[in-house]
Parts: sequence; structure tokens; C-alpha cells
Amino acid sequence: MIDTLSLHVAFIAGLVSFLSPCVLPLIPGFLAYLSGTSVGEGSSRSRREIFFNSVFFVLGFSAVFAILGVLLNTLLQSVAYDVQIWLSRIGGAIIIFFGLYLLGIIKVSFLDREHKLSVKWRFHSRYATSFVFGAAFAAGWTPCVGAALGAILGLAATQPGAALYLLFAYSVGLGFPFLLVGLFAAQSQALIQRYVTTLKYVQVIFGALLILLGVLVFTQSLSLIASFEFVNRLLLN
Repeated sequence: MIDTLSLHVAFIAGLVSFLSPCVLPLIPGFLAYLSGTSVGEGSSRSRREIFFNSVFFVLGFSAVFAILGVLLNTLLQSVAYDVQIWLSRIGGAIIIFFGLYLLGIIKVSFLDREHKLSVKWRFHSRYATSFVFGAAFAAGWTPCVGAALGAILGLAATQPGAALYLLFAYSVGLGFPFLLVGLFAAQSQALIQRYVTTLKYVQVIFGALLILLGVLVFTQSLSLIASFEFVNRLLLN
């Protein structure tokens, strides 16, 4: 059974992936390019095209995460209890690793490699193109996306049967802001340019959260938080 804390962390991980400073500034222009229009255009048709392409982009990476969640559920539900204990330790170590990476304490050349959002070929349908590149985005084009997603996959490995729900929560956290940017592309671009320098602090805060979560997962202490919440509710009532 999945706990609420894990779902919240997965949702926040999706937001952090979206807010990463190495990808967020590119998103409005990228969605506009996929739709064949310009961010600066104020016509209702251009805004509608950007929004619909952002919908198919989100559907693309959500489909990949759904398939991955089903596969993980199928594999993990059949493992023995002793194996689950080791999965918790391994998953906790993975989560701590990515937390340290986001804090800048650990450097990994592969994750530090910068990737750019680019479209080298298209389908006849712009919506199909957006869907396919959304699916490609699920692999993590930037080190920031890869770190947050990697931590959630590590968390999913510790909770047999919960992988689909965790990846769904991650998709919602990542996808909803995409839809907002697609709906308000011009306004979003101005807002992003204004606050892009402060986005690094979002990663630092999330990195610290991952380390705490990783320690709880490694020691199999997540249930203590659920018990603490239950006691608080009894006291409040």
C-alpha cells in the first residue's frame, strides 16, 4: 500500500523537473516551435495551437511513465520479503545519491552534461510530433530531470505495487505546469525570465528533502511518519 508522503514527494519531483533552470527557460519557445507559431503572437489561433501541442507533449511522456509503472509493478510485486528489504536499502541509497547530487555535493559527468531541446524531424501532424517528443522527454533530456526522475524510480523500487501511482503523481507534477505554460505562453516566458536565477534554490531544497527521504527509506522508517500523522490527528480531534 502506498503512503501519502511518497505521492507528495513524487508530485514535487515532477514540479522540480519542470522548474529546473537548465530546461524551464527553453520550454515556451520549444512548445511554440512544435506548434509552428511564435510565443509573441497574440492571436487566439496561435495560443490554441501552443496549448494543444503542449497537451500532446504531456500525453507523450505520461504514456511512457505509465508503461514504466506497469512494468515495475509487475516485476516488484512478485519479489520475496527478504529481497524487498534489500530493495529498500538500495532504493534509499539511490535517493540519497540524487539528493546529494542536487545539493552539488556529488558531481557526475554524465548527469552534468547539458542537453538541449531540439526537433530534427517532424511528422505530418504537429500533434504526433509533440507526442513523440514528449515520449523522448521522459528519458530526461537534462541532468535536472534525470536526477528527480531517478530518485522517484529509486523510491518506486522500494514499494512493490506502488510504482504506477508514484509515476502518475510525478507525471501530474511535471505535466500540469506544462499545460499552464502552453495556455499562457507569452506571459509564462516573461515570468520565467524574471525568476530564472532563483530556480537553483528549488533544487537545493528538494535535494535536502530527498536525503531525508532516502534515510527513512534505507532504514525502513517511512511508517513512522504515517504513525506520527495518525497520532497528530487523534490529538487534534
